[in-house]
Amino acid sequence: MSCSIARSLEEVGEWWTLLVVRDAFFGITRFEEFQERLGIARNVLATRLQTLVEAGVLDRRCYDEARGRYDYVLTDKGKALWPVLVTIRQWGDQWVVGQGREAIAMVHTGCGEPTTGVLTCDRCGERLKPRDVRVLAGPGLDDPDLLPRSARPAPGPG
Repeated sequence: MSCSIARSLEEVGEWWTLLVVRDAFFGITRFEEFQERLGIARNVLATRLQTLVEAGVLDRRCYDEARGRYDYVLTDKGKALWPVLVTIRQWGDQWVVGQGREAIAMVHTGCGEPTTGVLTCDRCGERLKPRDVRVLAGPGLDDPDLLPRSARPAPGPG
């Protein structure tokens, strides 16, 4: 499937996977720390870590060769998931746990004020809302049905 959302979910869409990435952003790097914080079965965690390493989201770095111990650290690809996690957390705060019951708040270290992430246009800086954008065929589109009917290319002659 050429849909970037579907293909991304193949790499990071499993429930435990995003929690491992979340904890990596919190500075967790060791298998035992992930296992203790998440309460995940060791075999499931090992599989998730391996999947993230193979996908290039985490890098596995040996810190104790004699015992075969590794740190798992975010790669640039993994760090690029930051806005995804912020957005999911904010959605969950509003629609799942409810305002006033948030487990975590973000504070901007620059000004010391609570903050939220917002999507903005990288050209003009205006806040992006669904009604303010439209989709067009990209260079990798191989299935026109992925686009809404209004954005599909006109059929060719004949």
